[in-house]
Amino acid sequence: MNGANMTFLIVSSVLVFFMTPGLAFFYGGLVSRKNVVNTMLSVFFICGIAVLLYAAIGYELSFNGNIGGVIGKVDHFFLSGLDLAKMQSKELGINVGGYLIFQMMFAIITPALFVGAIVGRMRFNFLLVFIVLWSIIIYYPMVHIVWSANGFLASLGVLDFAGGTVVHINAGVTALVLSIFLGKRIDFGKRLKVEHYNMPWVLLGTAILWIGWYGFNAGSALGMNEIAIQAFLTTTVATGSAMITWMVVDMIVVKKPTLEGVCTGTICGLVGVTPAAGFVTAAGSFWIGLISALASYGFITYIKPRLKYDDPLDAFGCHGVSGIVGSILTGAFASKAANSSIAENGLFYGGGWHQLFIQLVGTFFTIIFVIVAVSVIVVIMKKFVKIRVNEDEEIEGLDKGEHGEYADYTVASQTSDIEKYRKEFQGQLAQFNKTKN
Repeated sequence: MNGANMTFLIVSSVLVFFMTPGLAFFYGGLVSRKNVVNTMLSVFFICGIAVLLYAAIGYELSFNGNIGGVIGKVDHFFLSGLDLAKMQSKELGINVGGYLIFQMMFAIITPALFVGAIVGRMRFNFLLVFIVLWSIIIYYPMVHIVWSANGFLASLGVLDFAGGTVVHINAGVTALVLSIFLGKRIDFGKRLKVEHYNMPWVLLGTAILWIGWYGFNAGSALGMNEIAIQAFLTTTVATGSAMITWMVVDMIVVKKPTLEGVCTGTICGLVGVTPAAGFVTAAGSFWIGLISALASYGFITYIKPRLKYDDPLDAFGCHGVSGIVGSILTGAFASKAANSSIAENGLFYGGGWHQLFIQLVGTFFTIIFVIVAVSVIVVIMKKFVKIRVNEDEEIEGLDKGEHGEYADYTVASQTSDIEKYRKEFQGQLAQFNKTKN
């Protein structure tokens, strides 16, 4: 066992795990005050359910054996009898246990991404059951198809370094389908300006996600080597490129830079470079970040309003669109100069159209597979579990209706005495709240 590589893998796993609470802050800051608890809980509880499911059958279905290049088979339920000390890669010196832990973190963050599309209107019990079925029917097969040695997209030569198809297109398209099935919020289109609960939380969540993404991308090299350094560098360059691109476009279109825009652009850059991180140069990552930001900005600003579906936090606009762009552009910018292990250069590095075509095949397969599978799951589930909260509960907010908790209840209890006992106060203090308001 290589101690340095195993340490690197465990540290990367911790970073990827850290992304999920970071996403909870990111989404929780963006939603309205009455849905903060529901949104953050809907993200964070996945840490528990995904871990249990992955330990029970997820790792086996993803990587053990092979059935038709689509799925594995369960021989070690809850990892019983699985040799965790067995070498996963003799070359890198990492064992099965370390690799399993790293992949488990991906199984947590991926379903958390599509929560942004369903905030404020999906019943929590529907989400719980859906995530279990989605993981078994969609996520584990996608992992096997793309990342296992026998997966059929892997056999075709599809490049996905850290999750363009498996994670971002998968979660993004799921978000789109769920938002369509759920329908629009009651007040959809009526508010001129979205009232975000806490913009500092959005920045905090973005920063945590960016930091965690180094575990996501650099960690996918599975060792402390030159590919990990390359992935770290390209992740940084693409993210900076996308952030500044979004900010500049905001300054041109809406005449001012916005924190929300800068944070959204940052996420788009991280998403776009994910499938390419270990396969492209710094220059290639710059263009991937820039194009991903432009594509997501254009979709969210101009195309989404015409389609009139309700994805409140733009889970598809960011993860789906930038994931699609990044996956395809991997076939254009992949370079042996960045990673000598790839079979051929991309289009812009003299490799011709072949790798770009392979990336298109992998991308469109993922889109179609996820649309069909999610639709089937939802149609069947709706016969047994109600998908949407009732109108009164939606108006009141899911924090109260679904959970009986509030993001601000402690603050409210500290500041309500003057209002509650106004008659007992005299003079200027009695008018404090009126003056303040």
